[in-house]
Amino acid sequence: MKKIQLILVLAVLTTLNISAQEINWLTLEQAVELQKKTPKKIMMDVYTNWCGPCKMLDRNTFQNQQVANYVNEHYYAVKFNAEGNDQITFDGKTFSNPNYNPANANRRNSPHELSRYFQIQAYPTIVFLDEEGKLIFPLKGYKTPPQLELYLKMFKADDHKQLDTQEKFNAYYEAFKPQFQG
Repeated sequence: MKKIQLILVLAVLTTLNISAQEINWLTLEQAVELQKKTPKKIMMDVYTNWCGPCKMLDRNTFQNQQVANYVNEHYYAVKFNAEGNDQITFDGKTFSNPNYNPANANRRNSPHELSRYFQIQAYPTIVFLDEEGKLIFPLKGYKTPPQLELYLKMFKADDHKQLDTQEKFNAYYEAFKPQFQG
C-alpha cells in the first residue's frame, strides 16, 4: 500500500514539474486580444518545421523551467510557423501564405506574409513586441536560457530604450549577471 502511495505521489510531482516547464503558447490574435485587457509584451517564436536550431530552442531553452516561468509571468508567448498556411489578422491587416505548398509542409516552403512584415531573415527568430503590438526587436538565432534571459529582462524593464548606441548595449551586456541555468 505504501509503495502505491509513493508511486502516486511521484507521478503527481512529475506531472507538476513537467507542466511548470511549459510555456503557455498562444496565437498572435489571442495575445493581441489579451493585451487589451492586461497589457504585457509579446514574445513570438518564429520557426519553421524543418529548422534544426528551432527544435533545439524548443527543447533546450523553452522547456527550461526558469525561462518558461519568466515568460508565462511577464509575456504573452506566441508560436508562429514562418512558412505555415495560417491566415493571421494583425495590425489591421490580414496575412496569409498564398504560395504555400502542402507537399512541402515539412521542408522549405514559401515564406508567410507575416514573416515578410516582420522582415524575418533567419530561423529561429524571436520577435519582441511592446504592449501595443509594435516591434521592439527581432532576435535571430538559437539562444541558451542565459542568453535569452538578457533580452527577456531587458525588454520587460524597458532598459532597451536607453541603449541607443552599441557602446551602451555592450556595457549593459557586460554588467548583466544571468540567473537562469542551462
